Amino acid sequence: MQFLYPAFLFGLLALAVPVIVHLFYFRKFKTIYFTNVRFLKELKQETSARQKLKNLLVLLMRALAIAAMVFAFAQPFIPKGNVIKHGLKSVSIFIDNSYSMNATDKDLSLFEKAKFKAKELINGYKEEDNFQVLTNDFEGKHQRLMSKEDALAAIDELKTSPAVRNISDIMKRQQQVLNTSDRSLKIAYILSDFQKNISDFSNKPDSLIEYNLIQLRAITESNVSIDSCWFEIPVQMANQVNPLVVKVHNYSDEPAENVTLTLNYDGQQKPVGNLNIAANASITDTVHVAINKTGWHQAELVITDYPIQFDDHYYFTFNVAEQIDVLCINEDLPNRYLEAAFKGISYFRLNSVNNKTIDYSKLGNNKLIILNELKSISSGLAQELVNYMKNGGNVLIFPAENADLTSYNAYFNSIQAHQLQAFSKTERKVASINTNDFVFSDVYENAKANLKLPATTGSFPIQEFAGKAVVKLLTNRDGSTYLAKYKVEKGNQYLCFAPLDQQYNDLVNSAEVFIPMLYKMSISTTKASKIAYTLDKDAYIESDMNTADKSDKVFRLENDKTSIIPEQKTIQSHLVMHVNNLIKEAGFYTLVDDNKKKLQDFAFNFNRKESDLLCLTKDEIKAAVSGNVKLLDINQDTNLSTMVGEKELGIILWKWFVVLALIFLALESLIIRFWKV
Repeated sequence: MQFLYPAFLFGLLALAVPVIVHLFYFRKFKTIYFTNVRFLKELKQETSARQKLKNLLVLLMRALAIAAMVFAFAQPFIPKGNVIKHGLKSVSIFIDNSYSMNATDKDLSLFEKAKFKAKELINGYKEEDNFQVLTNDFEGKHQRLMSKEDALAAIDELKTSPAVRNISDIMKRQQQVLNTSDRSLKIAYILSDFQKNISDFSNKPDSLIEYNLIQLRAITESNVSIDSCWFEIPVQMANQVNPLVVKVHNYSDEPAENVTLTLNYDGQQKPVGNLNIAANASITDTVHVAINKTGWHQAELVITDYPIQFDDHYYFTFNVAEQIDVLCINEDLPNRYLEAAFKGISYFRLNSVNNKTIDYSKLGNNKLIILNELKSISSGLAQELVNYMKNGGNVLIFPAENADLTSYNAYFNSIQAHQLQAFSKTERKVASINTNDFVFSDVYENAKANLKLPATTGSFPIQEFAGKAVVKLLTNRDGSTYLAKYKVEKGNQYLCFAPLDQQYNDLVNSAEVFIPMLYKMSISTTKASKIAYTLDKDAYIESDMNTADKSDKVFRLENDKTSIIPEQKTIQSHLVMHVNNLIKEAGFYTLVDDNKKKLQDFAFNFNRKESDLLCLTKDEIKAAVSGNVKLLDINQDTNLSTMVGEKELGIILWKWFVVLALIFLALESLIIRFWKV
C-alpha cells in the first residue's frame, strides 16, 4: 500500500490525545454510608473491572477512528502495475452529439448519459489539470484547453446537432489541441455509440496520447427513415400530375408495418398511404403531385417513427416556370414547321434568331437550342454551346445539305461526337425507336404500332467505331443512325444526320415522332434544379437565376428563425454560395437580394448517415483498436470518477477509511450509551 500524500501520516501523533485523556481521567465517586458493609468489597471489585473494560473499548474506538481519518487524508492506494503517473494532465473529452444519440437507454437519451459520464471523468481529475470538450460541431470555442470549472460549464451548454464526424477525424482534432499543451501527460476520451458507418480506426493516432473509448448503447437499434425523393421528370409543369418517387428505408431487424407517409404541400396535409417495409430493406413509392400554379413551391414528406425523428421529415422545393424557352438559330429564315410545332404547345416559347444576331449572354436562359441548317459553326458559337451543355443545356442540330464539314467536325470533335462524312443522297427509312431513352420513353403505348416513321433521301453518313458515347434514338433499316444523343457533362447534344429541309427529310410530316421529340428534348436536362440539399454534406448550393446583371448585390438566405449571408461568387452567370456549417436546422430557406425580393427557395435536410443505428459490438471495437487506443469496459453503474483515480493510481482506499472512521465513532457512541456498568 502506498500513499498519495504521506505527509498526513504525521497526524498519527494525534493518537496520543485519547491515550492521555484516558490516563488522566479520574472519576469522582460519591460517598454513601451503609449500615452493613459485608458485601461492599465483592461489589467494588466487579464494578471496577467492567468500568476498565468499557474505558479501554472507548479508547480503542477513538484511536481507530483518528487513525482511519489520518489514513483517509493521506489517500492510500494499492498500485496496479509498476508505473504510477504523476504530474499535471491535459485531457480531451469528445461527446457524440449527433442525432443517433437521441436513442434511449432506460428512459434516458444516450446524449444526456454521455454528458453525465463526461462530468464524472472531469471530476476524477485534479483542479490543476486542463480540459478540452469537443463535439461533432468542431466549434472554434471547443478548440482550446480550459479549466475544470469551465469544462463542466461547457458540457451543460451542449445540444444535439446534425453534424456527423468519423472517429479518425475526431482523434485528429483531439491530437491537434492536446499537442498545443506543454504537459507530458495527454489523455483523450471518446464517448459515443460507435455506429458502424462512422467508426473507422484505420489511421494510427499519436502514440504519445492515450485514447480511451467509452461506448454507450441504446436498448433497441431500430429506425425508419425517409432516404430521399426525386421527380421522374426533370422539369415540373403546371396543370399536370408530376410523379414524385419517395425512398423509405427500414434500419431494423424487424419489419416495419403501417408506416404512414404524408405530403405537406401548399399549406395542406395530404395522406399518401401506409407502407410496409421488410427488415433491413428499403422501398420506393410514387406520390402524384398535382401542380396548379407556377412559381416556387415548398413541400415536405413526413413519416411517424420514434424515438429517432430527425430523419422522419424530408423537405424539398421545386420551381414551375411559366414558360419553357427554346432558342432556334437559323441560317436564313425560320423554319415554319418548328414555329408551328412550338406554337401548338402553349407552355413553350420559341425565339428564332439569325446566326449573326446571337446574344451569347442569354443562351443559358433556354432549355433547348436548335441549330437549323447552319452552313457552318463558328468557333465562338461552338465554345458557347459546349459551355452551355456542360451546365445542363440541350442542343439539337439539323446540319445543312451544303454544311462546312470542317467547322462542324471541329465542333463535334470538342464534344467527342462522331465526324460527319460527305453528304450522301441515299434513300433511308427509320425502322426502330429507342423507347428506353428519356426522349421517347412513356410516349407510345405500343411503339410497334403502325407509326409513321421518318424517311430521308439524303443524309450525312458517319464512320461507326467504338469509343464514342452515343445513344441511338432513331435507327434506319440499314443500321445507320438517323438521330443520336451524346452526353456532354450535365447536358445533351442531339444530332439528326439529315437536314430538316423536306427535300431530304420528311420528319416534319411524322407528327407522332416530331412533336414529342421536341417536347421531351426541351425538358431532358440532366441538370434539373436540385430539389433538396443535405446539411454537413453539400457545402455549396447553386441558384438557377442568371446573375449577370446582379454581380454587385449581396444575397441572403432567410427563414422565420435566421438570416445568413453566405460566401458567394458568380460562375458562368450563376450564383454559387458556400453554406457549409452556416445552416444548422433542416427546413426551407429563401434567397433574397438587398431589396428583400424573393428569388428562389431552397430545402435543407439532415444528413441520413446517422439513420442506420447499427453499432459496433465491444468485441468488434476491441479487435479494431490496438496500442494506445483502448476500449474501457464499463457498465451502467460504473463511476468514472473512481475509475479515473484507479486507472491513474490503482485501487484507491481513502473512501474505505472514511467509512471505517464512521463505524468506529458509531461503535464508541453505542458503547457509551448502552454499556451499563
